[in-house]
Amino acid sequence: MHDKAQHSRFELKYWISEEQSLRVRDFVSCHLQLDEFAVGQPTWSYPTLSLYLDSPGLDLYRDTLNGSMNRYKLRLRYYDDKPRSPVFFEVKRRLNSIIIKRRAGVRKTAVRELLSGQFPLRDYLLDENDEEAFGDLQEFCRLQILNEARPTLYVGYMREAWENPLDNSVRVTMDRSVYSAPNRGGELMAHSEQSLPVFGSTVILELKFTNRYPNWFNELVSRFNCVQTGAAKYAFNIEKHGEDWAQGRVKEADHVLEQFLAHHEWLRSVEPKPPAKTGP
Repeated sequence: MHDKAQHSRFELKYWISEEQSLRVRDFVSCHLQLDEFAVGQPTWSYPTLSLYLDSPGLDLYRDTLNGSMNRYKLRLRYYDDKPRSPVFFEVKRRLNSIIIKRRAGVRKTAVRELLSGQFPLRDYLLDENDEEAFGDLQEFCRLQILNEARPTLYVGYMREAWENPLDNSVRVTMDRSVYSAPNRGGELMAHSEQSLPVFGSTVILELKFTNRYPNWFNELVSRFNCVQTGAAKYAFNIEKHGEDWAQGRVKEADHVLEQFLAHHEWLRSVEPKPPAKTGP
């Protein structure tokens, strides 16, 4: 999965029901195309997996909870448990509704060294000549050391994504069946026996854009009675399940992606209609 992330954009989040999400899908398909990684998937979704880092006192979580200015998250984002697929080291900052993300694609073989505090090397990167990615990785490691940050929490969910295929300037995602578990060992797990549901059957709808707010976003929000709300998955997990839970140690991790997907079999029972055509 290559990197198509925007460095800076607006993100608006809403909680909707599964029934609403199916109608939102029909509406959005008139304006955007299904993300290439979701095409052909039986649930129109792909697994999105994250490992969040935090200080021993969960300072980054508290910054989010308190709405601190210039707050940020440190996370590793990955999409499967294959040894040759990339891991993205991300610093994600929020300033009001604006998301600023610095992101570096890294080889999985380098993850353990970096999490242990190893100074970043160019050959850790997917592309050793990518100066911007190297700078982003250096910034991640600087903040990791500054906060004494260590692996804390695993979060996994299924993402249905729609986007403008020309430039990715407009994107709509719907995240379903969000699960999380403590992860102090830093394994890039796809499932844990300690996983707990986060939002239940609620679907997290996100409207994302880089420049002008699309007019049809207004129609979507109005038509489906969407109310903007927060949905920070990392912070919400800890707030819901408790700090003691988040700071526990996972004794046994299952790295088999298929077992993670088994949590989402209920989605397969929903046979979606093909998206409406956008033109003749």
